[in-house]
Amino acid sequence: MAEPILRLSQVSKRFGQFQAVKEIDLAIQEGEFFTIVGPSGSGKTTLIRMLAGLEEPSDGEIALRGQRVNETPANRRPTCMVFQSLALFPHRTVGQNIEFPLKMRGVTPNERMNRALELMRQLRLPEGYYKKQVTQCSGGERQRIALARALAFDPEILFFDEPLSAIDFRLRKTLEKELKDIHRETGKTFIYITHSLEEAMVMSDRIGIMRAGELVQVGAPDEIYSQPANRFVSEFMGEVNVLPVVRDGSGLHCPELGTTLAAPEINGFQSGYLVIRPEYLRFLGPGESAENRVEGVLYNEYALGSRIQYQVRVGEQVFLVEKLREQRYQGQLDDTVAIGWDARDSVLAPE
Repeated sequence: MAEPILRLSQVSKRFGQFQAVKEIDLAIQEGEFFTIVGPSGSGKTTLIRMLAGLEEPSDGEIALRGQRVNETPANRRPTCMVFQSLALFPHRTVGQNIEFPLKMRGVTPNERMNRALELMRQLRLPEGYYKKQVTQCSGGERQRIALARALAFDPEILFFDEPLSAIDFRLRKTLEKELKDIHRETGKTFIYITHSLEEAMVMSDRIGIMRAGELVQVGAPDEIYSQPANRFVSEFMGEVNVLPVVRDGSGLHCPELGTTLAAPEINGFQSGYLVIRPEYLRFLGPGESAENRVEGVLYNEYALGSRIQYQVRVGEQVFLVEKLREQRYQGQLDDTVAIGWDARDSVLAPE
């Protein structure tokens, strides 16, 4: 693998006695779309501010193309940040906003205009918007303007600080796909932070999950979804069925179900949780079997567009079962049903 464009070695950040980021090691490859995800207070904003040069690490080293940049300010790095607030100049036109970094570099007016129009075409902004006041643009258009201005720097890395968090759902879905398209077209390295799992899954090559200042897991979206490192990651990555389990003489015992379960083998695993995604559970008809089988009551169902989610109550345990609409359960609420799953469709996770 090529030398990473950005490497973090034991990077920490303290504010007084509070440690916001704890000894992070991370390598990001050139051209990668890397997303940092975590709940509020997990340290993701502090981390990206250090990467962008807006904060200095308390310990450790940040290297850009092999060169230490800990003390290098943001304006002397070949990087650019797109903020949540966008930070556009409200008294200037679309063209003037995009051209601002070029003007600061002394680029001639004609060259600035040509580059601004080129970026507007790339970001699907009509050429007629060049002289339009930025205050007259919609939220989605302002997002594109902010991105065009960032690209005008021709940075090696673009940082994004939750730029879609204040946008309505439908527009956000559109912009997620557009950002991924722009990433592919430009070939730039994108480092993105969000609290939204869905954004991360749609756009990213790799995802880093943060909790209490630590990176608890880094991997491709499918890897993190199907092989979570612990219960926190499994639940953060979407709705799951979580069963407490303990290893005893008979195998893997689930106290809440009062039964032994089949699960993947993990050397040294003694106690923790068995995680099963709702889509891996299935209803078992007469004569059908599964490595794990439980019976309960079909308590409710929820329409999710092309999918349907069912709630099945097995004693005090609630299971979620998710199926495509064409696989809809043919029965009634309050039916006694059997559900099951195979060992390969579950994951053992520590606390």
